[in-house]
Amino acid sequence: MCVALPGLVYEIDGDTALVDFKGNKLKVNLGLVDAKVGDYVLVHAGMAIEVMKKDGAQELMDILEELEAEVYGRD
Repeated sequence: MCVALPGLVYEIDGDTALVDFKGNKLKVNLGLVDAKVGDYVLVHAGMAIEVMKKDGAQELMDILEELEAEVYGRD
């Protein structure tokens, strides 16, 4: 099963961005999308595959957080 996660573009250097995932900032390749600082992107295997609207990204983050709490018993 493959999972893509939403994150906030924090800074960009060429085709590489620093993307914030719940406080964890990771380098992501932007070669497939046209993203700007402040955009939310959907990331799979280190590649941004879609630029998302903030409300859609937040909805997906909420769903993933609920699943994590269910699986790992976290609140």
